[in-house]
Amino acid sequence: MSFITNPAIVSVILLCVLCLKKVNVLLAIIVSTLVAGLLSGMDIKHVMDVFISGMGGNSETALSYILLGAFAATMAHSGFTNKLADWITKIISGKKWMLFLILTLIAMASQNIVPIHIAFIPIIIPPLLSTMNALNIDRRAVASVLAFGLKMPYITIPVGFGLIFQNLIADNIIQNGVNVAREDIWKSTAILGLGMIVALLVSLLITYRKPRQYEDKPLSFSLETTTECSKYTIWVVALAAILTFTVQLLTHSLPLGALVGLGVIFSFKVIPQNKMDHMMNEGIYLMGYVAFVMLVAAGFASVLKESGAIESLVNNALLIMPENIILTSLLILILGLFITIGIGTSFGTIPILAVLFVPICAEMGFNVSQIVILVASAAALGDAGSPASDTTLGPTSGLNADGQHNHIFDTCIPTFLHYNIALILFALIGIWLLG
Repeated sequence: MSFITNPAIVSVILLCVLCLKKVNVLLAIIVSTLVAGLLSGMDIKHVMDVFISGMGGNSETALSYILLGAFAATMAHSGFTNKLADWITKIISGKKWMLFLILTLIAMASQNIVPIHIAFIPIIIPPLLSTMNALNIDRRAVASVLAFGLKMPYITIPVGFGLIFQNLIADNIIQNGVNVAREDIWKSTAILGLGMIVALLVSLLITYRKPRQYEDKPLSFSLETTTECSKYTIWVVALAAILTFTVQLLTHSLPLGALVGLGVIFSFKVIPQNKMDHMMNEGIYLMGYVAFVMLVAAGFASVLKESGAIESLVNNALLIMPENIILTSLLILILGLFITIGIGTSFGTIPILAVLFVPICAEMGFNVSQIVILVASAAALGDAGSPASDTTLGPTSGLNADGQHNHIFDTCIPTFLHYNIALILFALIGIWLLG
């Protein structure tokens, strides 16, 4: 099959077109999955069987999101997040740059220090929308800030989600015949973080610096909260967050970490035990949709692998792959972009890319640092900008609380253009410098 008729290419393009036409992301992924399977010659029953069985590939991630959503709901109910939102409003005192800085730091902390990932967004961002409206802040700029904070830390900082991401890179590179030390991964990926910083500054200083007006509309949802937040509550929530981080770091299990955090909050009576069912329901309400999108994205990935579309795509690319390392790297990065934007997860893309590209890179004379940069950047490409990625679904869940922020046009396209271009450019620069 050629590039044009390759099921992976056709299905990813279809996914993007459907999303641009404002078809629900969940339905768009399912339709694209069916098209990919049918084009590759699979019968529809087999496609659905592979799709459903493949959904288990993101089951841990989906469970993590539900539990972290419940953890976030307990923080909101305790009054902690309202207190945090009030504190942020007082600190910024009409200065949008201070808001950008605080949101960046909170988003980064959600990846490494308090690993609740995107669960903080739908509870912290909606109360701040009226402040953003008063400052005439373009919400696309806020989407860029949040995407940066969600993505840059795991690429460059070997703690929390970053530890998981970088260990995945090391393990898969080693499994494919190239030895690399886990503690050296961040030294190679640091240049990718620099590229994302540049992209963030471009989005804030140039692309979305002009004021944009929004109406003050009621929020489409609100969490039950307690107005008073005692010092005792603050200390218990802080302890729960620290233990969540510690357990996740020691066990590499995010669901277990979230479970421990919930256990601390309920054990110390910050939230009454009779509210437990309500908090779990709130967690599903907050993060259930994102969890289901991640599940069907894993099913989509399984169908693409089963169909042989990705392997065929790479084999066709090998036929035209130039001897020049920079041009070869560019081609690999573009292929990685296509694969990741459809699957929606950089973590889940690493094993696919490593199997396909590490042996090729080793054969062509790439050194270890160059291979690390290539695999890390190829995996991360598309995570920002993919309609099925938590890096885009998360910001939209908070910024669209009043119905004035479009997932595709206000989150996906802005983050795609800024961060993917930056990652490609700085990956190529890093490969050239380390050559």
